[in-house]
Amino acid sequence: MKPEVQRIVFPALVAVVLLALWQGLVVAFNVPHFLVPSPVRVAQVMVADAGLLFGALYNTLKITVLSFAAAVVLGVIVAFTFVQSRAIETALFPYAVLLQVTPVVAIAPLIIIWVKDPIASLVICATLVALFPIIANTTLGLRSVNPGLLAYFKLNRATRMQVLFRLRVPSALPYFFGGLRISSGLALIGAVVAEFVAGTGGTGTGLAYQILQAGYQLNIPRMFAALLLITVTGVLLFAAMAVLSKRALGSWHESETAHD
Repeated sequence: MKPEVQRIVFPALVAVVLLALWQGLVVAFNVPHFLVPSPVRVAQVMVADAGLLFGALYNTLKITVLSFAAAVVLGVIVAFTFVQSRAIETALFPYAVLLQVTPVVAIAPLIIIWVKDPIASLVICATLVALFPIIANTTLGLRSVNPGLLAYFKLNRATRMQVLFRLRVPSALPYFFGGLRISSGLALIGAVVAEFVAGTGGTGTGLAYQILQAGYQLNIPRMFAALLLITVTGVLLFAAMAVLSKRALGSWHESETAHD
C-alpha cells in the first residue's frame, strides 16, 4: 500500500473502531443521550439541524479565514522587518512573544468594546492568536541560511534585496509552511474563543454560540455535533496547509520528498 493511501486509510480505520466502540458502550450501558449521545444520535441531530449548524459553521469559518489571512500578511511583514536588522528584532521580538503569552480571553472583552463592528473585533482577536507562529517560523527561516551561500552572495556583491529574495526566502519556505500549519488551527481556535467571549446571538453567530445555547438547553447531541464540525474543520485546514506545502516544496526540498 502506498504511503499516501496509508495516511488516509489507517486514520480512517482507527476512527471507525473508535466510533464503533463509542456506540457499543453507549448502547450497552444505556447511557442517556443528554449525558453522552451515541454517534448515531449525533449524526441524526446534525442532519436535522443542518441548516442551523452549517450556517454557524460558515460564520465561524469566515472569521477563521479572514484572521488567518491577516496573520499571514502581518506575520510575513514583521518577519521581513526583523531580518533586516538584529537591533530591530531584539527590540521588538519580545512584544511579539507578549502577544502569544497573553490569553485572548483576557483582552477580547476590551477589543470587543473598542471595536464597534462585531466581525472586525472577532477577526482581530483571532488574528492575535494566529500571528506568532508566522512571525517566529518565518523569522527563523529567514535567518537559517547556509553560511557558505551567504558568503558567495556577498562575494558577488549581491544587494540586500537580492540576498533576501534569492537566498533567504527560498531557505525560509519550509519554516513558513510549518508556521501556516500551526497558524491555521490557531486561527480557528481564536475565532471560537472570541465567539465564546462575545456571546452575542442573532443570525451571524458561529459554532461557539451554538455550543453555548446547546449547553443552556441541555441539548448535548447538538453540542457534540457542533464540536464535531469544529474538529473536522481544524483537520481539513491542517490538511490543506500540508497539501499546499507539498505542492510548493515537494519537487525540490528534502522536507517534503518521499522517504521509505
